Amino acid sequence: MTDFKDTIHTKITAEKDAMLAFWKTLVHHESGSSDKEGLDDTRDFIVAHCKELGATVKTTPYEKAGDLIVATWNGDVDAAPIILSGHYDTVFKRGTVAERPFTIKDGKAYGPGALDMKAGITMALFTIKTLLSLGYKDRPLKLVLAGDEEVGHQFSTAAEDFAKAVTGAKAAFNFETGYTDNGIVIGRKGGARALIRCKGIGAHAGNEPEKGRSAILELAHKTIDIQSRNDYEAGITYNVGVFQGGTVANAVPEDASMVVDIRFRRNEQLDIVKKDLDEVMATTHVDGTTSTMKFSLSIIPMETTDGVLKLFDLYKTVAHELGYGEFVQKYVGGGADSAYEVKAGVPTICAVGVAGGKNHTVDEFAVVDSLFTKTEIVLNTILRVG
Repeated sequence: MTDFKDTIHTKITAEKDAMLAFWKTLVHHESGSSDKEGLDDTRDFIVAHCKELGATVKTTPYEKAGDLIVATWNGDVDAAPIILSGHYDTVFKRGTVAERPFTIKDGKAYGPGALDMKAGITMALFTIKTLLSLGYKDRPLKLVLAGDEEVGHQFSTAAEDFAKAVTGAKAAFNFETGYTDNGIVIGRKGGARALIRCKGIGAHAGNEPEKGRSAILELAHKTIDIQSRNDYEAGITYNVGVFQGGTVANAVPEDASMVVDIRFRRNEQLDIVKKDLDEVMATTHVDGTTSTMKFSLSIIPMETTDGVLKLFDLYKTVAHELGYGEFVQKYVGGGADSAYEVKAGVPTICAVGVAGGKNHTVDEFAVVDSLFTKTEIVLNTILRVG
């Protein structure tokens, strides 16, 4: 490892300006999850770069979402591949770059999606470029990038297509945004949403309130019932985050709705969640009201398997040997496509991307130096896999 360690450090040091330039250009390719034109433009930019590096590229098109990109190097090598993964969509609307272009100040980079996760894509591509320059032929290398991760693939089949693309791999590194505490994600909660609507009977609140049946009151009861089912020890949580209803204060509300955010740790807990919600919906507290529910799964959990832990231990060991600090296991509530990699049986560590914080906000930032150091860690870890 010593020889490669020094060579890799030299190569990444020499590539710093190129990495920063690529990162900036990628940020300036706007790719909000609902901006199909911008997503297609960003896809073309990434695909062109992959082909310049000698990749065979396949894209899976979607009408209302960013396409899935699968780029392969060393495809003729008969071995389980290494996966480098992530997403190229962001939460920011078109025009944000004009307001907040890519900027570096006091060692931090700013700009829409600079952290989440244009930096990670930059790292992944320069990791591949460096491996190729070293003559790496141990395994195929696969870059798998989704174009609609931020919206949970709700308008595409990307979740299933992503899982198919990574099945059979030796290991996967998801370049989601990293953490300033040197945390590497070894588990994530899954997420779901429930939209509950209630229909009551409207009435004048002053003249004949007794004739009304309050939809708001019914959903208020259901809110208490749902929130009471939080099981923090098991990792199952419910949050009624949106509640709407009524028209004016002097009318018994005929309509009301609420949106419930649901999180859970393990795939089998989804059955518990559905049972909880079915029980809530089976009870009517205000006679004369009727309620309906639309349930949707946002993303499955990234479960913590033995393979995940072993890959983390390897990454941690490599980082320590390189002198880049002690990395720690991190379990988070937010979802990512690393969940589909683990479910496909692939040992995966997540959030190996650039360290930073304040994702999805105007203050989102990325620590610039970590672009280089964490790329070195991933490179040396891949060389130690298998």
